Amino acid sequence: MEFFHYQHNFQLENGQSLPGISIAYTTYGTLNAEKSNVVWVCHALTANSDVAEWWPGVVGSGHVITPEKHFIVCANILGSCYGSSGPLSTNPATGQPYYSSFPQITIRDMVNAHILLRKQLGIDKIFLLMGGSMGGYQAMEWCVMEKDVIENLFLLATSATESAWGIATHTAQRLAIEADSTWKDASPTAGAKGLKAARALGMLTYRNYGIMVAQQTDTDPEKIDNYKASSYINYQGDKLVKRFNAVSYWLLTKSMDSHHIARGRGGKLEPVLQSIHQRTLIIGISSDILCPLVEQEFLASHIPNTSLVEIDSSYGHDGFMVENRIISQHLEKWLHDGAKG
Repeated sequence: MEFFHYQHNFQLENGQSLPGISIAYTTYGTLNAEKSNVVWVCHALTANSDVAEWWPGVVGSGHVITPEKHFIVCANILGSCYGSSGPLSTNPATGQPYYSSFPQITIRDMVNAHILLRKQLGIDKIFLLMGGSMGGYQAMEWCVMEKDVIENLFLLATSATESAWGIATHTAQRLAIEADSTWKDASPTAGAKGLKAARALGMLTYRNYGIMVAQQTDTDPEKIDNYKASSYINYQGDKLVKRFNAVSYWLLTKSMDSHHIARGRGGKLEPVLQSIHQRTLIIGISSDILCPLVEQEFLASHIPNTSLVEIDSSYGHDGFMVENRIISQHLEKWLHDGAKG
């Protein structure tokens, strides 16, 4: 992981500014002489810049997106707790971490930070921009903001605007964090119990009835407590608490709610999507209840040069992280077809 420190005021969409920002990023491979082999991956809510670690089978040596062929870049998003400026960063005005005083950010703010890093790295063109879920939000925004920089676009389990269902889910998660009386404490562990509850709520939307019943049903009919499904949810909550920060989670769900590709662009989704001229591959997951297939169908019906693939998976929204083999197959074929021209 490397760092880019931007030492000027960084203007936010809400009118506030940060007195400089840090961007943590990871690269793999080498930029070729023509600067034509850049693949930029935008990550989702609680991921980080080490895309080869969290997306094995898609990104990494010997895979469809490989450092042997591509110059791969992934930047940690603003507001996260994995190195880029966020609630755990030091506020230069106080000399103390921001914690809950870190300002609200939007998807568009994240993309503006990506653009600063792109320029710092000397990247003029991005051959392929790709992202799933919240990463797809960033990728779409970027295609609108820098139309002539992005050549190809790959979106998974994502949408043109955050749905009322998504906003309601995030609100419930934030209520869980806010119910933890410690969440505004000046501490990196503030809100930990609330974060565990928020993750539990999230897991119910990342998966679905079918996969939960198939994998977490108890076989002992005599049980009256300590159920397998309960243990699973507790485990997932504890796992996130150990690696993530409650204030970052609260803040980033707010940024997801802000996602609307047509904000400030006339308010209508269709003409903005029609302006995305990049050759585009969209993948949806059949059982996704958080960002269902209807959202990807809407994108495909309005982005002009689009191929839509439905993956029949029982893993719900998490399918874009789990179904690596079939995702790679579709991406490889689509890239090969594009190369043939």
